[in-house]
Amino acid sequence: MSEERALRANVLGAADTAMMAVAGSAPAYSIGASTAALVAVAGLGSPAALLWCGIPMLGIAWAFSHLGRTEVNAGASYAWVGRALHPVLGYLSGWALIVSATLFMVAGAIPAGSLTLSLFDPELASNTALVTVVGAVWFAAMALVVYLGAHVTARAQWIMSGIEVAILAVFLVVGFLRAPSIAVTHFDWSWLGFSHFDGMGGFAGAALVAAFYYWGWDVSANLNEETRSARRAAGLGGIVGVVIVFGLFLCFTVLVNLLLSADTVGGASGNLLDLLGQAIWPGPGGKILSIAVVLSTIATLETTLIQVTRTMFAMGRDGTLPRAFGVTHRRWRTPTLATIVVAVVSVLLFVAANFLGSVGEILADAISAIGLQIAFYYGLAGVAVVVSHRAELFKSVRNFLLIGLWPGLGAVFLLWMFVEAIGANSAVVNGIGLGLLAVGIVPMALAWRNGSAYFTRAVVLADTVDAAVPAGGELR
Repeated sequence: MSEERALRANVLGAADTAMMAVAGSAPAYSIGASTAALVAVAGLGSPAALLWCGIPMLGIAWAFSHLGRTEVNAGASYAWVGRALHPVLGYLSGWALIVSATLFMVAGAIPAGSLTLSLFDPELASNTALVTVVGAVWFAAMALVVYLGAHVTARAQWIMSGIEVAILAVFLVVGFLRAPSIAVTHFDWSWLGFSHFDGMGGFAGAALVAAFYYWGWDVSANLNEETRSARRAAGLGGIVGVVIVFGLFLCFTVLVNLLLSADTVGGASGNLLDLLGQAIWPGPGGKILSIAVVLSTIATLETTLIQVTRTMFAMGRDGTLPRAFGVTHRRWRTPTLATIVVAVVSVLLFVAANFLGSVGEILADAISAIGLQIAFYYGLAGVAVVVSHRAELFKSVRNFLLIGLWPGLGAVFLLWMFVEAIGANSAVVNGIGLGLLAVGIVPMALAWRNGSAYFTRAVVLADTVDAAVPAGGELR
């Protein structure tokens, strides 16, 4: 492979990818921005939605780990699903990540701007123009960091996400210690069951929001070409990341149920952790947790940029997007055109969205629409590992559980959730989520017509022990 089409190899270690996976799921941002939407559909069953979505999500993390052992490719699910199932499904998996990431960067830049301003003066957070400017500045700064390469990005993540997770851990411990004296309700085991959902459709809608909480850990897979011992380290980083955020999400949602009423959560308007911080530590608490949310939001903007630019890089290298997307900067070895295009388009959409509706409306619609796209490409990855590794499934109990049963059930759950949620969603959410997926058919048809070799690759069986396929290569 020529240097102009190569990412810089061996710049990240296993610990770096685990931290990137945690940053990708953005624990503080997800709790702060998504819990109001989750409580709206699940009520006191919010912890159950995260629990029963987190277990299959860990199965999908195992799927990514095993798929990555066979082929090291920055396109991740785009490459693996296309090879194991069908190029059309692989392309749509890559496209789903591109559009969901772009949507998220619009939704994510909003709290980045408003929460930053609220640290200085709460009234400034309601100034739409100022929120737009500050959010755009943060986004541009993260685009620059991503452009400077994976090594710089990882160093930034250790600082931002390290501080974020430390703050969350401290408030989690203090919150549970103080809960007996300040709780507005008492813990009930039904919070982890299914009694609070409005039928299967209600559970599917809640699980769709829960999927948004977890989404982003797979950035470790998109960084595999830049990771040392990539066949194992990148996948392990994703698994460790899911386990960490699973614990944080479940514990914090239980804490929210204990300390905040449903009416309080419903009126949070994208800044729930400020209210939770005030309940745990009146006065400074809200400010400190708001700092964690700001850091989390900025960090996940960075990892989302990595995911979308690496996916577009892999697609450009294959000719399924214009080949200019597959060219890297001579010095930094980062995808130049992909980074510039994504940054410009996201900022333009962010500015437009900020003047078209309230923060709460934008976040709620974007979260549900992204949830559809997440369920689609994660579910296909779970099917892909079972299909491509089927010759290995019955060689050991471990293989059957970790390559077959767990990822397979995770895939079934996510694809069921995808179908079920379509019937429960509003026309706006379905229009955004499914409409943007359908748009991908146009560039896919053009790439197929232009003769991209991606669409002629044979579907193959994989052997994670003996086979290693380089990016863009063929498995023999």
